[in-house]
Amino acid sequence: MIKQMTRLFTIFGAATLLLSACASQQGAVSASSMRKSATGKWTLNSVTFEGLPATARVTTVFSNIPYKCLEGSEWNLPSNSYGSFTTTSSAEGCSPYTQNIVWSTLNQGGVIMLQFKELLDGVKAKNISDGYRVELTAADNSGMIWRAPIAAEGQTAYVVYSFTRK
Repeated sequence: MIKQMTRLFTIFGAATLLLSACASQQGAVSASSMRKSATGKWTLNSVTFEGLPATARVTTVFSNIPYKCLEGSEWNLPSNSYGSFTTTSSAEGCSPYTQNIVWSTLNQGGVIMLQFKELLDGVKAKNISDGYRVELTAADNSGMIWRAPIAAEGQTAYVVYSFTRK
């Protein structure tokens, strides 16, 4: 009888441990689930700033693109990782163009990051070492938000990119 009870408690304890491990993983957001949510076609509606000191000025982002030129841009993030963005702004200093990219997501210290590299003509993605990483803070059927940390006057501020799904 004691042997059966010991075996029963061992099985019950193992089952409880397994169920609690599964329950703690259930609410976790993974890089692959965020990638699935980010896959698609997007319009970049606005570029704003969080925590930027009043005296600091940000004029360009990514490859020295004036951030105002990115507003209204179209982003294609397909499941095969080879996408693009097209700027459409005709504001002063902006020239419409299309840039091919390769993109992915990763978990960096518990933060889901979206990274992309600009693809250059005749150069394979694996041979491009420079790229960009932004925090992928939200992505669903209607919108997506990126946050990119920047140093401004000795403190960390964020460039916030807000998208809507096309």
